[in-house]
Amino acid sequence: MRDSKSLFEAACRRIPGGVNSPVRAFRGVGGEPFFVARGEGARIWDVEGRSYLDFLGSWGPLILGHAAPTVVAAVTEAAARGTSYGAPTALEVEMAEAITAAYPSIELVRLVSSGTEAALSAIRVARGATGRELLLKFDGCYHGHSDSLLVKAGSGGATFSIPDSAGVPARLAQLTLTAAFNDLDGVRAIFRERGRKIAAVIVEPVAGNMGVVPPRPGFLEGLRELTKAHDAVLIFDEVITGFRVAYGGAQELYGVQPDLTCLGKIIGGGLPVGAYGGSRSLMNHVAPLGAVYQAGTLSGNPLAVAAGLATLARLRDREVYRRLEALGSELERGLRDAAAKANVPLTVNRVGSMLTAFFCDGAVTDYASAKRADTKRYARYFHAMLERGVFLAPSQFEAAFVSLAHTDADIALAGRAAAEALAAA
Repeated sequence: MRDSKSLFEAACRRIPGGVNSPVRAFRGVGGEPFFVARGEGARIWDVEGRSYLDFLGSWGPLILGHAAPTVVAAVTEAAARGTSYGAPTALEVEMAEAITAAYPSIELVRLVSSGTEAALSAIRVARGATGRELLLKFDGCYHGHSDSLLVKAGSGGATFSIPDSAGVPARLAQLTLTAAFNDLDGVRAIFRERGRKIAAVIVEPVAGNMGVVPPRPGFLEGLRELTKAHDAVLIFDEVITGFRVAYGGAQELYGVQPDLTCLGKIIGGGLPVGAYGGSRSLMNHVAPLGAVYQAGTLSGNPLAVAAGLATLARLRDREVYRRLEALGSELERGLRDAAAKANVPLTVNRVGSMLTAFFCDGAVTDYASAKRADTKRYARYFHAMLERGVFLAPSQFEAAFVSLAHTDADIALAGRAAAEALAAA
């Protein structure tokens, strides 16, 4: 088997940047990526055989850990019946029933193949239903790579300090308005000026792509009131938070119901999937019921849905969220203690089992304050953790994820590694 270095060299000859998603290239932390051979539980192994305690979790979906036996069994059983049909299956109905049972705001749901598809489709529904064109999003929030949304995006865009992508027509970008996350007064000002032309507000209820940034008290409630007052559609992008921060997502955690919701990651159990849904009146605009067209050959793929249903079955036991909260809290405490001992400025934001350690002093409440973080120090910390067998996101502006496969011993190990890495960083 080829080692990571030779694989990366080969990949660079055939794949842009050697990777199929930009942040994997390690440009935000320097160096070259390692190549994964397998994963099990809370660990992954590279092609050289080195083991890493994994807090990336495939960027969020692996809430049960790698190769969870129930998920593997479900996928194996589904694959034995065929991998795709291009026709309806019973599993799609089960997934729709599971989602609508967990999210009271969702009466009808459409399955797609990615979070990007879910977000662009939800926006199309909002524009189709309202007859308006303008979209309001928040600086540093990432909703996929569709044209309308690559304006002051987070995630990979934050890592590379790229506010907009080449290839996005200026006329299209002008249809997207932006505001600072957690700045309700700024949103009010935009609505006073252009409220009658705004089709929708899209928001990560807990930002996860500028690093984890929770909503201030009243922020989500204020968005709900403003959109209702101006007959605009409120879209929660819960691709990360859905089934992660609570079984009913951030809308259950904070008690605010949007008009449309985007889901992904956990509902696929590690396979490509997405979904968008909302009230019956809005979703009736989607073809074949209405004039808003959206389609996908692999939408509701039986392998992805089988993996997702196996994952959700485990999460229905609400005790698992108490366990995730306990693990996340202990990891946060360990990071804070390690930073204090090393006299390193560190701000830790956490919601449940997702967290980010920002290398800066003071509260991180929006994209501007997130960008104060010392990315060079994070890069040193990242590599120091990797040397100690702990794998984190290769970017300051991402989340770490705890899974049910992590043990108390794993969290303690991560804390000890962090103490050493912070002292070295």
